[in-house]
This record gives sequence, C-alpha cells and structure tokens, in this order.
Amino acid sequence: MTTTRKAGILLATLLVPALLYLFLRFGTENHYVLPRYLPKIDSTKGEPLLGKVTLTDGREVVDTLYNHIPPFKLIDQDGKAVDQSIVKGKIYVADFFFTRCGTICPKISSQLTRVQDIFRNNPSVVLLSHSVDPEHDRPQQLKAYAKKYEAIPGKWYFLTGSKEDIYNLAMHGYYLPAVDAGVKEGKPDETFIHSEKLVLVDKEGIVRGFYDGTDKEDVDRLVLEIRVLLDIYSKE
Repeated sequence: MTTTRKAGILLATLLVPALLYLFLRFGTENHYVLPRYLPKIDSTKGEPLLGKVTLTDGREVVDTLYNHIPPFKLIDQDGKAVDQSIVKGKIYVADFFFTRCGTICPKISSQLTRVQDIFRNNPSVVLLSHSVDPEHDRPQQLKAYAKKYEAIPGKWYFLTGSKEDIYNLAMHGYYLPAVDAGVKEGKPDETFIHSEKLVLVDKEGIVRGFYDGTDKEDVDRLVLEIRVLLDIYSKE
C-alpha cells in the first residue's frame, strides 16, 4: 500500500466522525434524538410503564417512565465524601473498574482519558469510575491511579465506599454485573468480575447509551453522542 493511500485512509477515518456530527448538528432539520434506556416495567403486564411526564416547556404528556440512577454516598480519590450532587445538572460517563485489574481496566481507563481530553473545557461533562474492589481501593490507591491516567480533579472522580453500596449501584442502578468471586488465593483479575461498558447518563439521571470501553470505535460513538446530547440541551 502506498504512503499516499495510507494517508488518505487515515484522514478519512479521522474525518468521518466529525463530518457525521456536523451533519447531525447542522444538516438536518430535526436533530438526532438519543434513545433512553432502562424503562420502568409494569409488573402485572410485563410491559414498559406509562405515566405523566413534564416536558421542558412545562407541558405534561403521557410517555414511558424510565429508571433514574439512584442517589449514592461514596468517597473520592481525595478522601472526600461525595454524593449525587457532583453530577447535578451534568452529563456524565460512568464505569466500574479496580486498580489491580490488569486486563480490561487499563484499556477502559485509557479510553476515558481520551474522552476527558476531548471535553476538558466543558464543565457540563464529568466522569465517574467506581471501584469493585473497595476493600483494597482506598483513596490513596485511587489517587495514584487517577494520577497515572492524568485525571483532572473535579472532572474525573474515582469512587470507593462499602462493597454493598457499590455493587447495588452497579447491578440495580446501571444494570451492570459486579461480582466478587471470592478467589482469595488467585489473581485479582480472577476474583473481581465487572462489565467493560461505559454508561452515558443525562442531566436527569436517565441512561442514554452503553458502549464497549475497550473498543475505540465504540468510544468514538460515545463521544459523538455526548456532543449530540449537549446539542439537544442547548436547544432547550
């Protein structure tokens, strides 16, 4: 393959996400609307639950009701107690990891560094990384890990707390698996099982997307959909 052809392929790869965003942003009359995930289910019918929803213009309509990420109380990498107020009025990306992980976590964290850098100057976008190994991952360990991935204070939070709180939040808030297999003699990667997914959450606390945090192309989709969501909010 010639150098010119390689350069052309690389340029096209870089331009396609940007051109798609510009098309969605300016080239269409009705802007792209992101789906909502995790509807509440009517236990008697097994179907999505309907109810009154207040729109941004104050009108009430009957629509599908969705689960919201529940309130939380955890501890960040600086040893500070934090709660859901750190994401109030913000779009955020959440994931689950642990600092001793040697398989998927470094890939996920590297991709999150890239997401952070893209939205570095936008205070409306923050990142939350929850440790599934909270007995080991205390603030000191989280602080070192945050430094390794160049996390910006107040932009990217690394969170620990009680195992019960974190695992409940993973499984019943984000609907992601989190398991301590109890392999005390084995490697940490054999002990803790968690999802590779990144989760995009809107300002109302509703999930708007799931993405493979080890896949650069899927993280590119996350970046695009954050931009689309920011655009949606800018029109309200």
